[in-house]
Amino acid sequence: MKAFVKFEVSPETESKILEIIESATAAKGVRKGMNETTKAIERGVAKLVVMAENVEPEEILVHVPVLCEEKVIPYAYVKDKLALGKAAGLTVPTSSIAIVDAGVKASLLKEVVSNLPTVEKAVEKQEKKPEAVKEKKPKKETKKKEVKEPAKEKVGEEQKE
Repeated sequence: MKAFVKFEVSPETESKILEIIESATAAKGVRKGMNETTKAIERGVAKLVVMAENVEPEEILVHVPVLCEEKVIPYAYVKDKLALGKAAGLTVPTSSIAIVDAGVKASLLKEVVSNLPTVEKAVEKQEKKPEAVKEKKPKKETKKKEVKEPAKEKVGEEQKE
């Protein structure tokens, strides 16, 4: 198994994923290729990211699962990059795609996403995020107060002289 592949996808799930990609391609809701996939993940518009397992060199996809987990976006794998490219409407292989609109297969997308192991991690991260945000706000406020207080003292010293 490649370094970026974190779990196995069953053949039934893989065929459903390819079906969803074909539907999303018809609805113009697919971002094709590594660069477009990465942009969709970073912008938070991807609903599902699909990567091919037989990509060479594998280093080009190593960052994608980590980025997806950080942005709480589900991801999956298919065995062949040529099959992924054909499902996305291309005549050439592609390493990855991002689905931003599943079209008429939106219900099938929800079903597939709910059965992926990445969903459990995503739910855990969403539950942890509000706590981290609450902790950061008070720290920023205290820094602003510290900056304002010394400035007032200098003004008072200048007026005395």
